[in-house]
Amino acid sequence: MAFSASLSSHIPFHSNPTILSPKRSKPIKTMLPPPAAIAPLSTATTTSIPDFSTVAVISGGSIAALAALLSLADPERRRRLQAEEVGGGDKDVVREYFNNSGFQRWKKIYGETDDVNKVQRDIRLGHAKTVENVMNMLTEEGSLRGVTVCDAGCGTGSLSIPLAKEGAIVSASDISAAMVAEAKKQAEEQLSAGNEGETPVLPKFEVKDLESLDGKYDTVVCLDVLIHYPQNKADGMIGHLASLAEKRLILSFAPKTFYYDLLKRVGELFPGPSKATRAYLHAEADVERALQKVGWKINKRGLITTQFYFARLVEAVPA
Repeated sequence: MAFSASLSSHIPFHSNPTILSPKRSKPIKTMLPPPAAIAPLSTATTTSIPDFSTVAVISGGSIAALAALLSLADPERRRRLQAEEVGGGDKDVVREYFNNSGFQRWKKIYGETDDVNKVQRDIRLGHAKTVENVMNMLTEEGSLRGVTVCDAGCGTGSLSIPLAKEGAIVSASDISAAMVAEAKKQAEEQLSAGNEGETPVLPKFEVKDLESLDGKYDTVVCLDVLIHYPQNKADGMIGHLASLAEKRLILSFAPKTFYYDLLKRVGELFPGPSKATRAYLHAEADVERALQKVGWKINKRGLITTQFYFARLVEAVPA
């Protein structure tokens, strides 16, 4: 399911990270995109944002104080209790959440209702920018008519429906039956009502987790789902998704940097209804290694940020 990479750490994080230029020995300053901006997708040689980008933001004394505060929090214990409540592990917690309270929350975020707060509206914008970027990546090389696409973790259909409108043959799945039902409903309404000319083929929606996906597709897309997988499991999921793709694999994930990791840990000090599932950050280098292990390479990459949403987007192709 498409899941915001905000981690529900509802803290603004505008910063001026230092990026090392491959041709200079001294660091140069650059600005992160402003809220609602997209870092342009680039070739795979683009320098990534380093993990030490915002060390200077916090003084030594403040770091020590924050470390002491973080040590008092016990998010792992809270997560264990969540798993025990539903009688399973991470996957069961995710399924339970997105079939119940999480479904109602994210249905609003992914929808068009005005009944959202500032944070939810901002996350909606961030996710929409991710979908827009993906659509640009997929259509820049030509028509999608007849192209087979697997939307792994489709949520309420925010990517599946635009793909179908472009003529793609879409297989969409989500671990949440409630999300799949909503996606199917939205697709039937948007793809059959008021369309001129040829009616698009409705996506095939199924209730499945990533591990259960099979078949072969021209393109596999998995947006904001790896946030539910620790790195050791994410490696396997990346390999599995790559095995389903013939030509390209597009992934988005919450990037693991010093700054974002700190925000995540601070956010865990203030648990609330939006923090009902575990959230895992992933270093871009780890994702790249997982792809290389199965014979794939990153072709394009970009960074999408708003005030409360951040996601690394990569396109991989067979090496």
